[in-house]
Order: sequence, then C-alpha cells, then structure tokens
Amino acid sequence: MKFRNFRMVSYVVYGRGSFDQLDEILAPQRKGDAPMIFLVDHYFQNGGSVGNGKSLTDRIPLRGKDKIIFADVTYEPKTTQVDKLANELKNEFGTVSGIIGIGGGSVMDLAKAVSLMMNNPGSSADYQGWDLVKLPGVYKAGIPTLSGTGAEVSRTTVLTGPTRKLGMNSDFTPFDQIVLDPELCANAPANQRFYTGMDCYIHCIESLQGTYLNEFSKSYGEKALELCRDVFVRKNAWDDECDDKLMMASYAGGMSIAYSQVGVAHAVSYGLSYLLGTKHGIGNCIVMNHLEDYYPEAVVEFKQMVEKNKIDIPVGICKDLSDEQFDTMINVSLGMKPLWENALGKDWESIMTREKLRALYEKL
Repeated sequence: MKFRNFRMVSYVVYGRGSFDQLDEILAPQRKGDAPMIFLVDHYFQNGGSVGNGKSLTDRIPLRGKDKIIFADVTYEPKTTQVDKLANELKNEFGTVSGIIGIGGGSVMDLAKAVSLMMNNPGSSADYQGWDLVKLPGVYKAGIPTLSGTGAEVSRTTVLTGPTRKLGMNSDFTPFDQIVLDPELCANAPANQRFYTGMDCYIHCIESLQGTYLNEFSKSYGEKALELCRDVFVRKNAWDDECDDKLMMASYAGGMSIAYSQVGVAHAVSYGLSYLLGTKHGIGNCIVMNHLEDYYPEAVVEFKQMVEKNKIDIPVGICKDLSDEQFDTMINVSLGMKPLWENALGKDWESIMTREKLRALYEKL
C-alpha cells in the first residue's frame, strides 16, 4: 500500500477578533507594490456587518494598489468565472502578492482556484481531477464567514466545468494561511448556517462509515460530529458558543476527509449542482433526506435536526426533468468514483447501477 503524503494548511490563526490581525499576517507576504486581492462574498457588498457591528469591508486592511473584488456566488464557482478573474488580474497588474478569500465555501474555493491560475497555463478546466496542477499558485489565505464546508483546510477547489463538476485536487491547492474568527459568522442567516453546518455533519457521517476509514480520519471525524451534535441537537438557542464550536467542527470535518473521502450524499448532490445549479449545502440536505438505505441512523438524526431547527428542505426538484437530464446527472455522479468506492466498496459499480441511481434522483 502506498500512503498519500498530503500538504496541509501552513499557518492557522483561531480566535474571536483574530481578523483584526490580518494586516500583520499579510505584511511579510507583500512583494513590492504587487497588490493583495481580496475576494469577498457579494453578501457583504452593501455593508454587511460582522461581529462587532462594523462593516466587514471597512475592516479589510487595504494597502497601496490592493483591491476588493466582490464575488457573485449565487451559483457555485465555474471554471469560466475562475479563468475570467485570473486573466483580468494578470492584465491589470501582471502579478499579485496574494489572493485572500473571505466568505463561505464557494468564495474560498474561488480564491484557491484563482491563485492557482495566476501561475498555471490554460484553463482551470484543464486541472479538474487529481494531481494535475503542476505549479504552485500565488500566496493565498482563506477566511470563512460561514462554517461547515471544510474548504478552509481541503486540498481541493470544487468547480463546475464545461463537462463536469470536479475539484482541482492537488498539493498546491490548500491555503497558505487561514484565519478562523467565529465573530465573522455571527449574522449568518439561519437557513444558510444550517445548510452549511449539515455539510460538515454529512462529511463526518460519510467519512466515519466509509470503507476508507482510518484512525487519522476517525479522530477528526468523531470530534467534528460531536461538535455538530452539540450545536444542532443539544443546544436550544444559537449563541457565540455555537459559532465557536461549528467553526472548529468545520476544520476538523475537513481534516477528517483529507485522508479519507465523502460518500453517497456528496456523489449524488454533485449531479444536482451540475445540472440544476443547486448549492452544495442545500443539495447535500436534499439528498440526505432520502438515504435511509445507506445511512439509516444518521438520516433519523438528520431529520430530527431539521425539525428542531425549523428548517425547510426543498422537495420535488427533479419532478419535471427529461430522460436526457437524468442521464446528465447520473453521468456526473457516477464519475465520482472515489466517493462511491468509499461508500460502497470496491465492487460499488455492481451495487449502484444507473437504474438505482435514477430511482434515487426521482425521489428528490
């Protein structure tokens, strides 16, 4: 057996108010007058506040030619969006000191991808897969304002390309620096907070029940799952402690799948996202609602969390699709081979047939 030698995030800052150290953190990474580019979730474009009530954008430490770009993440990142941003930055500045992603998982994935495409030729679609990226990107830092995706620690950046939804999975993908400040999550909408938190919960379930499970993944996954249950099962009201715990659950959940994999919910939701543009967290929830055959105990607990937190899970999103559209989703989903193998074992192709997957999509 050959063990994988993963590169993790190099530097981590954690704590309430740690965002205010960003100027100090970035100072050693500045290269001459080359700017830092701050990719910020468009949610904050109209002065959205965080933590202490101040506008997030007012707290960004701009220097010299630094630039804030508000990233429209109404839909999850596309390879065309990545290529456009990278080309615009090259044309305007030649090079940059770094890319700083501030937002949810989509913004952090976008930041990682743009960083890589500042130094790698061609289109980001050329690098969708495992270990295809050949050159390190420019310096990149991730600052989550939602907790759950694990994008802050993962070695992938999930993109929708011309033919598939798949990450740029490589040792060059992880952030060089992350800043974990739970205050930044304080004003997140309840539904969005739940959907993103469930991404973490589902990561853990799929990792802990997968065939790839090992003690590395198990240690992180069990802790992340415990934190998710503290937040969504045991707590009766949202408070600062919930934001603290969910941020660390996201980190630990991301670490859990670094040496493991996710499973059925993620594999199926990739098809929804590619065809329908369904956001990742919501997509996982839609699918998890119907996975009693694969994760029976977890589905019962998931439904209890949905009810307790008064969350609406969309239904009937596939009811009017054509055979061709179903085939498109099935092809995307079945292309996620490591996910299916982790969930069902090496003979997964004889278990998850196209007909069985079609029947599952029809329930959604």
